[in-house]
Amino acid sequence: MDKAAVMNQLKKKVQLTGHNGSIFSVIADQQAGHILSGAGDGWVVRWSLAEPDLGKLIAKVETQIFSMCLLAGQNRMVVGNMNGGVHWVDLDAPDNTRNIAHHQKGVYAIHQIGDHVLTGGGDGIITRWDSLSGKSLESLQLSTSAIRGIDFSPQRNELAIGASDHSIYFLDATDLSLKRSIPKAHDSSVFCVRYSTDDQYLYSGGRDAQLKVWELGTSPKAVVEKAAHWYTINDLALSPDGAYLATGSRDKTLRIWRTSDFQLVKALEVVRDQGHVNSVNSLLWLPSGELISASDDRRLIVWQ
Repeated sequence: MDKAAVMNQLKKKVQLTGHNGSIFSVIADQQAGHILSGAGDGWVVRWSLAEPDLGKLIAKVETQIFSMCLLAGQNRMVVGNMNGGVHWVDLDAPDNTRNIAHHQKGVYAIHQIGDHVLTGGGDGIITRWDSLSGKSLESLQLSTSAIRGIDFSPQRNELAIGASDHSIYFLDATDLSLKRSIPKAHDSSVFCVRYSTDDQYLYSGGRDAQLKVWELGTSPKAVVEKAAHWYTINDLALSPDGAYLATGSRDKTLRIWRTSDFQLVKALEVVRDQGHVNSVNSLLWLPSGELISASDDRRLIVWQ
């Protein structure tokens, strides 16, 4: 059986429930077989995929969690909230969590690069933080609209930034200087960006429900433009081998695309697949092959 046929058999394995609000972020834990979720109830929950009924509350903040980043080599997290606060969470002593009121609006994206953490806010500002001290080092007013997505290419030493001004920005990861941009990359907000595994392409999704593939070079150009969903594409996730791209949307569905030709392989929906009944907000594709989706319906679904 070829890989596309296997991917077409992707099905619901289990659902994880317990949050009391929309789930906006799901990330991998440092422990294999475990994931972390953050939601509108302000909870950070650790889940074991082997024991899905035993979700454990490991931290709590006072308002909706929009984004999260687990710091490599540290038992700490950075959590962004709806009001622009940046929480530095010590998982050994969660009561010592520090909330820094930094961005004027929600923190939609957090990314760690080495000893630094980048946050992107609804105020259009990118801030670089020292990951050990939790101190802000520099800020860049990149846009007058919200920063919605951040991805990093080590090979290119480059950041891709999706913004609500319809643009994609490319920054030098060392000094945050602007290398180039794609104005009007989408017809509305660019919600998510992901580099391909070979760093030759960038995938983007937006409020216009379009999935676009950009061939990178001195002047990025769109080589694929697809009306991938009915409503906003909230997140993108690559399979471990880079052969497939998952899109999650406000239309309540996940769709799996083959990256060699961007043909649709599988659509996961509520009636046929027992999928989500509300917006799919965040995706995570684990090295072990499970695809995790998080939704406004307060559930995480593990697809296998």
